[in-house]
Amino acid sequence: MHDEQFLKNTQVPKLLLAVNILLALFYFFMIAFFFQKGELVLFWLLIFGEVFHLWQAITFIWTIWDTEHDVPKDPQFTPPVDVFITVAGEPIDVIEATVRGALAMDYPNFYVFILNDGYVAKKENWADVVRLADQLGVNCITRRKPRGAKAGNINNGLSVTESPFVAFFDSDHIPKPEFLRETVPYFADSQLAFVQTPQFYKNSETNFVAGGAWEQQSLFFGPICKGKNRLNAVTMCGTNMVVRRTALMEVGGMYEGSIAEDFITGFFLHKNGWKSLYVPKVLARGLAPEDFLAYTKQQARWARGSLDLIFQHNLLFTRGITFKQRMQYLSSVSYFLSGWVVLIDAIIPLMFFFTGQFPIQTSTMALATVFIPYILLMLYTIQRSSNSSFTYRALAFSVAGFQIHIASSVASFFRRKSGFSITPKRAQRGNFLYLTVAQMAYIPLVVAGAAYSVVHAHGVVTPAWVANFSWGLINAVVFAKYVRAAAPQTQEPMTVSALLQATQNQEVEI
Repeated sequence: MHDEQFLKNTQVPKLLLAVNILLALFYFFMIAFFFQKGELVLFWLLIFGEVFHLWQAITFIWTIWDTEHDVPKDPQFTPPVDVFITVAGEPIDVIEATVRGALAMDYPNFYVFILNDGYVAKKENWADVVRLADQLGVNCITRRKPRGAKAGNINNGLSVTESPFVAFFDSDHIPKPEFLRETVPYFADSQLAFVQTPQFYKNSETNFVAGGAWEQQSLFFGPICKGKNRLNAVTMCGTNMVVRRTALMEVGGMYEGSIAEDFITGFFLHKNGWKSLYVPKVLARGLAPEDFLAYTKQQARWARGSLDLIFQHNLLFTRGITFKQRMQYLSSVSYFLSGWVVLIDAIIPLMFFFTGQFPIQTSTMALATVFIPYILLMLYTIQRSSNSSFTYRALAFSVAGFQIHIASSVASFFRRKSGFSITPKRAQRGNFLYLTVAQMAYIPLVVAGAAYSVVHAHGVVTPAWVANFSWGLINAVVFAKYVRAAAPQTQEPMTVSALLQATQNQEVEI
């Protein structure tokens, strides 16, 4: 896949976006006010879900309304930059590739630091990282006292360095030579706090999980992040970014109270009136999770950390941020509440099969008439805005992982302690189907329920049965894709050394 396919042609005609909104509103109006109500509890659960879908549709269209916002930069603005590479026990060859990439950046004045957290994280290779730094001639800052996980590691590095700007890279994200040249000149604007660039996964073709993880991210780092530029609501993503030191220190450094320290810190910067910018160019390339367990842990960390903004940081009523920023953060965070709606949508057809209860009563044709145009146009808009990089597999990953979102929202609401975990840089072998028990159970339940309801009705197939079976079948097919990702991989994962060699040999396409 070409590096920047997901960043090109993201602007969707505004007429098409407006029609999307009209169809979404029409569908909701028909469901809520025109069709006859069925069982009231199911009806109101359905309405709750449709309100959520309407919110997601409208805020998505609002975000991507204009994805071509741009601001000037001053190529002559080249202040000193400290480059932080955060490390906590990752493979030495992965770290070395990133350090060498950092050293090769084309910029007049920068200093590379390995922030080595291996000692406090009790990683066996922490001393190897020190030796690697000596070998490559870079600074190595090794913490001896644990505090604040990755955020604490960064804050420790900030305390012993001094350049006015700091670039951040995770251990596996190798910067391109032009990274600093393409990002730092924007800081000629004295109100700009941070510049974020995409997290691009160079191993997306390694296996099924890595491919799905990347395709899921392409929508966010494509049109959504580009749309956030005009609203001054860019999400801080923790790697492949540059931050103004004075702005970061003004909010107390990287926030140590969350496992999504980057997301919360970006929110604090916006609350204090600072600007943000997203540069839609692939300027560094990292590694996607290559096994389902690593993927699940990554998604759980992102979900829990993001939801903390609602349940622990009073997003709805915090002073300082603008209305547009508040709505953008709420839109981003609410995605991780979608698991509850997926659960509702999955239960409704099962309720019909086993109890005969349904939320609305209407003909299959009438429901299809208002639903199909709305959903097809929305899917087309997503494809159009992402330049077809958001796939069915990405949709399945986003929808079928509902239990991750549910568990994370419960943990955040009750303020349960959650430890910081680093996404493994190499695939872990094993059978991870135990992580998809709910999805696996749903598939036979739909089949058994559909058969049971037909038998119970003495072989009569009603329009309501057709509608609910179609609904359940769609859920089952989506869940099956997710279950496949958890099954033992049939494709051998590419080794890190082979991946790095392939990257060197093919710079544009992988």
